[in-house]
Amino acid sequence: MLLAREGERYREQLVAQAEALGVGEHIVWENRFLGIDELLQQLEACDIYVTPYLNMEQSTSGTLSYAVALGKAVVSTPYVHARELLADGVGCLIEANSPAAIADAVNGLLASPDVLLATQKRAYARGRRTIWPHFAQASAALVRNTYTPVPSPVPATALPGLNAVWAMSDATGMLQHSIGVIPDRRHGYCLDDNARALMLMNVANGLSEAEVLRWSTTYASFVQYAWNPDERRFRNFMRFDRTWCEDVGSEDSNGRALWALGHTVERSPLPELRDWALQLYGEVAGAMGELANPRSMAFAALGALAVMRSDHPRSSKLIAASRDIVVKSCEMLANLVKNQRRPDWAWFEAVLGYDNPRLCQALIEGGMQLDRTDWVADGVETLSWISHCQTSALGTFRPIGSESFDLSTEWKPFDQQPLEAQAAIEASHSAWIATRDARWVEHAEQTYQWFFGANDRGVVLADLTTGRCRDGVTPRGRNENTGAESILAFQLGHYSLSTLLRTTRCETSAFEISKRTDLGDKVEGHNPKPDTHSSPEIARRSF
Repeated sequence: MLLAREGERYREQLVAQAEALGVGEHIVWENRFLGIDELLQQLEACDIYVTPYLNMEQSTSGTLSYAVALGKAVVSTPYVHARELLADGVGCLIEANSPAAIADAVNGLLASPDVLLATQKRAYARGRRTIWPHFAQASAALVRNTYTPVPSPVPATALPGLNAVWAMSDATGMLQHSIGVIPDRRHGYCLDDNARALMLMNVANGLSEAEVLRWSTTYASFVQYAWNPDERRFRNFMRFDRTWCEDVGSEDSNGRALWALGHTVERSPLPELRDWALQLYGEVAGAMGELANPRSMAFAALGALAVMRSDHPRSSKLIAASRDIVVKSCEMLANLVKNQRRPDWAWFEAVLGYDNPRLCQALIEGGMQLDRTDWVADGVETLSWISHCQTSALGTFRPIGSESFDLSTEWKPFDQQPLEAQAAIEASHSAWIATRDARWVEHAEQTYQWFFGANDRGVVLADLTTGRCRDGVTPRGRNENTGAESILAFQLGHYSLSTLLRTTRCETSAFEISKRTDLGDKVEGHNPKPDTHSSPEIARRSF
């Protein structure tokens, strides 16, 4: 259309201008379309290639690519493709619409053969990156980096060391954050992590009684000191100099503190520590019943349920207060599910946050303890839904990413945090106790492998020797820091899974013995013994 509208006017204008300037005999005009072979011959014959586009948004130029690949010195205006290809001295970038700039650049190269040759060599080296063999290698590397090999499973029987826990701890408690593997004292301590550390001491294997006593009392002391009786709340954040950053901590930290106290009442191997935990639990339980956030209430309910399951001789005095916390929490969670449930959204809220499976876990355990089958059903349904959301197409665990926390009815895969894996394992443990469905054992096992490379980036987060765990999976790989939350999530996730697998093995063995006994009884004409494997009492002892 341009030819039909304007004919050869532009080219003829250029020819006339060259003649007027007295350089017409030095220019060869090609008044035709050149095929690739002829074009490459012309480029091969030149010393300097000039590409003076006026449109700075020009994103590609085939002749520019050819010229660089052939090792030619290029003088060009700085349009997009030229800026990318000629960076780092590969060519000469000049200002647009400036004949003087073109003349200076070309004359400078012609006047300095060494500079011209060096520019051509740099262009040739850059051009090697654009040839097909190099492109194929880059494409193959992209595929290799995208593909995540499936790692060999790590058995849950492999006990993680505790050196990482000790490295992050001092006489005050467990520090929050690290830079790499080095504790970062600038951020001090928090109640959340010391509550988790106390829970770890309740279940950790391979420690002497003296070690359990030393570290349990350290973390318990932090929890005790965090309680602010004037405000009827726990504080959360403490500076490295042991001064508090606040008078009242978050509701979640308060709920987690009550959970840690109940866990200690139920599971600590030290009678004196169980006494202390029950006493502080009795002091704070009433205040914790005032919590309103769903996760905070779920944490508090898990602590109250632990006290209700406990065989501590004085725990019966707190059954009523504990029951009140459980009923309030579970009724609220059940109502949230009822109000928020949609055909494609079986969840408590319109957003997905952190520690999601804890909401399901509280309903399941509360329903088992108080014989509320409706709570158990809601808990299992929502846990099934969130487990499906957290499973990739390859069947690996893919936790809800932290970028999702403010999104409504959607979620993103990054950044993935170890806390989510721990919650998924422990909630699956509770679901198995309630249902004896083998899929929950499988989900817990698959989730545990997330720590060892069965994740979206194929990166190993956990180290069994030290017990260390990196801070998560990002789009670029793993977060190299090893904070307290991550270490404790890995450790506690391990102990929950190992307990679950040990229980399933014991029940399988007991069932085989029962079958053989029943067969013998039938042969001898006796009635078979009643099945007790799914009784509530055995279920409670499985936690």
